[in-house]
Amino acid sequence: MSQAVTIIGGGLAGSEAAWQLAERDHHVRLYEMRPVKSTGAHVSDRLAELVCSNSLGSKLPDRATGILQREMRLLGSLLLRCAQEAALPAGGALAVDRDHFAERVTSLICHHKNIEVMREEVKTLPLHEPTIVATGPLTSPALAQEIGKLTGEDYLYFYDAISPIVRAESIDMSRAFRANRYERGEAEAGDYINCPMNRQEYERFVIALQNAETIELRDFEREDPNFFEGCVPIEQLAKRGEDTLAYGPMRPVGLTNPHTGRRPHAVVQLRQDDLAGSLYNIVGFQTNIRWKRQREILRLIPGLEDAEFLRMGQMHRNTFLNAPALLYPTMQFRSRATLYFAGQITGVEGYVGNIATGFLAALNLSRQLRALPAWVPPQDTMLGALCHYVTHTDPRRFQPMKANLGILPPLAVKIRNKAERKRAYAERAAESMKTSLASLDDCLIEADRAPIRIEA
Repeated sequence: MSQAVTIIGGGLAGSEAAWQLAERDHHVRLYEMRPVKSTGAHVSDRLAELVCSNSLGSKLPDRATGILQREMRLLGSLLLRCAQEAALPAGGALAVDRDHFAERVTSLICHHKNIEVMREEVKTLPLHEPTIVATGPLTSPALAQEIGKLTGEDYLYFYDAISPIVRAESIDMSRAFRANRYERGEAEAGDYINCPMNRQEYERFVIALQNAETIELRDFEREDPNFFEGCVPIEQLAKRGEDTLAYGPMRPVGLTNPHTGRRPHAVVQLRQDDLAGSLYNIVGFQTNIRWKRQREILRLIPGLEDAEFLRMGQMHRNTFLNAPALLYPTMQFRSRATLYFAGQITGVEGYVGNIATGFLAALNLSRQLRALPAWVPPQDTMLGALCHYVTHTDPRRFQPMKANLGILPPLAVKIRNKAERKRAYAERAAESMKTSLASLDDCLIEADRAPIRIEA
């Protein structure tokens, strides 16, 4: 048997990682602190429990999560197979019976001859043995403190305030304009896209924010007096006074609207979010408004009436690494060769993304222990694009990201038709993944896999 491996965390990423390492003949010690210690969000002691939605996202082949699901099936993901077994009718989405799903994963993991499940809290990092940390957004305070010591406190975040992200080509530049305040920076083009508002537009926007329904905080978030400290949601700012936003994140000073020749009453700024310049985030717009209403309100902003939002704003308690400063796209920790991170703690959002990083961390740790070269998924696959994004974004502005078409490299030929463009992205990703897998001898495509049976 190959060298033993420790995995901390029995969620989606940890469970996938444990199975993949065990299947490659490693002895795995999988630590899960439930039921000894709860997280405040889980309701059972089962592995791979889904604590929010029961949907793993769209399964349509030309959608971002559909592309990633297809890649994970090609790679031989255990949890994708369990999800298919527990699938419920949900149109184009892969929704599951969450109890059936978690029970199936738990049974398979606990009965694997190479996996030892340890029901106890890990308070220190086992730095002298091969380890994958997959503790998720609710990492226990003791372990979070240890990770903070290892990474440096400035590289570990405990609250997640995410601004919405917009596809650049969906912004109406006949209403918006490029400029920096007082023409600082690249004056010719402008680093920011600015959406100007007159007083009437601004007042309508503020009233919508003041009346918007927000997502209810969980008990463990509500009881924390520092939850919104230093990061006030825009709807809270709007309630503090009609002009609060105009003197805060929407202040128009140093900007002139070239369409009118005048300074706007207020302005919403968008900042480039990816290297290709295809994504822009709305600056200072952290919010707890429910997503459907949030989308409606943001489309009141001039220039964003038809905007395509790739990520909505949100705020919740979360623990995640500043991955661009700490991780390689293989999920390996930069300063400790046999330490890997996986799942939501890496800054990857979404159930399938968490499963995928668990797989990738396990595969690369296994290959390292067998003196094989690391595998980096091609950047034009969804897995490769997601891992590249969270490890190559500017560390000063890093925020978690989920699978979306906007993080894929541009197509060689520009396709204007949206449906055709999506299909082209999907086809390119599939071919690239198949080509890359042809070079690996330790990944089997789905058709090669026999049905999973529990050993007596």
